[in-house]
Amino acid sequence: MKLWDRMARLLWHSVIGKLWATIMLLVAVVLLILGVFLLSYIDIWFHSDANDIKLLFIITAIIGFLLSTFFAFFLSNKIQQPLLLLKNAADSVSQGDYSTRVNIRSSDEIGQLANTFNHMTEQLDKLIHDLNHEKNHLASVLRSMGDSVITFDADGQVILTNPSGHMLIKQWASLESGWEEESNEDDGPSFTSVPMPLRQLFQDVREEGQDLTGKVHVHSSVWSVVMAPLQSGGVVRGAVAVIRNVTEEHKLEKLRRDFVANISHEIRTPLSMLQGYSEALLDDIVVSPEERKELVQVIYDESLRMGRLVNDFLDIARMEAGHVDMHFQEVDVRNVVKRVHRKFHVYAKEREVTLHMEIPEYPLAMLQGDEDRLEQVLTNLLDNALRHTPSGKAITISGESLIINETGYIQLKVKDEGQGITPDDIPYIFERFYKADKARKRGSSGGTGLGLAIVKNLIDLHHGKIVVDSTYETGTLFTMLLPVEVHE
Repeated sequence: MKLWDRMARLLWHSVIGKLWATIMLLVAVVLLILGVFLLSYIDIWFHSDANDIKLLFIITAIIGFLLSTFFAFFLSNKIQQPLLLLKNAADSVSQGDYSTRVNIRSSDEIGQLANTFNHMTEQLDKLIHDLNHEKNHLASVLRSMGDSVITFDADGQVILTNPSGHMLIKQWASLESGWEEESNEDDGPSFTSVPMPLRQLFQDVREEGQDLTGKVHVHSSVWSVVMAPLQSGGVVRGAVAVIRNVTEEHKLEKLRRDFVANISHEIRTPLSMLQGYSEALLDDIVVSPEERKELVQVIYDESLRMGRLVNDFLDIARMEAGHVDMHFQEVDVRNVVKRVHRKFHVYAKEREVTLHMEIPEYPLAMLQGDEDRLEQVLTNLLDNALRHTPSGKAITISGESLIINETGYIQLKVKDEGQGITPDDIPYIFERFYKADKARKRGSSGGTGLGLAIVKNLIDLHHGKIVVDSTYETGTLFTMLLPVEVHE
């Protein structure tokens, strides 16, 4: 019984079934109409043959039903089979097989439908191929980009990213806890899937619907962000962000600003003195030869100071930018110490300062050292010590070799008995233009404020270390530790 129900349901839901049922219904209606009008007259007109005529009428009806059924199944081969082929082909296309074609050769409407279907699948196959090509091309471009690219939908979910953007999202994921308090103060949408540094910019892009740019500071890094909305029908359905690490550019820009600000500040004083004393000479304000000579000496000293300032600033700028030329070779540090000691011996004697040198008899060899740069380090330290050591005191420069953790080092020391450095100033003495003795005028000390900064950079370039130990009003000790051999 269930089989017959299933067959009846299948027959009714098929085209041929509906066609057969329609024909049967039409035949039945015709026969009923004929029966209603004719059967009542058969007994009157045909008394003797009435039963034969009724039997003939019934046989004719059965033959009509059989012919209708045969006609319906005959049409199934012409109508239902092509439709089933079209249905199966459409199922294949819906499952992703765009190469499916329907082989129906007829000139009727079904044949035209098959040709249209084949043309549609051909165009669809070409379109999908072009889309895949563009997708692969876009993916290659995204992978090759050094910038991070992240695409968000309207809810802030990440829908597309390149490898650099994926790594950046993982890196910024740890920032959520640190920024949580700030996000809780905002009454707007949370967009928790958007990395916290980009959240505010993403919200602004959604609200304004236009391209926005900004810089994001994350710890010690600076990132430039360009975010554009993705619009459809005037509705913002997401945003794409291009993120670039501009930390180095930011540092270089800061160095440039500091260079302009510091050099203008430091040069202003000697320029003012040069201008003032030059005007005094031009206006004949000074009459005696001794006073003229004194003014000329001041102008000369200030010009020398300006030259030292410019040279020191160029050196420190090159070092911080990584453009300094280093000529590493095997160096006997004893020769450097001797040369610096000989250079400052007369100057120290004029200032009534005793200059001692303590070096061993054996060589202090460095396998990778720049002799000129090491001499510049000791020169700056001794010059600084002499300017801050009063008469009658002593300065000692010494060197020795050490073994620390089975690694060889050369230790150099410059010790003075000058005014010393306060504990508050010690952490900042290697910064540019920082002067521990703030009561001392720039002109009186003759320093540029760059000597120790240059020393620190040169020691770093030798992969060494420098520390300072100072007692205020007692003296200062600079200790440098340089590796004998640098291990990359």
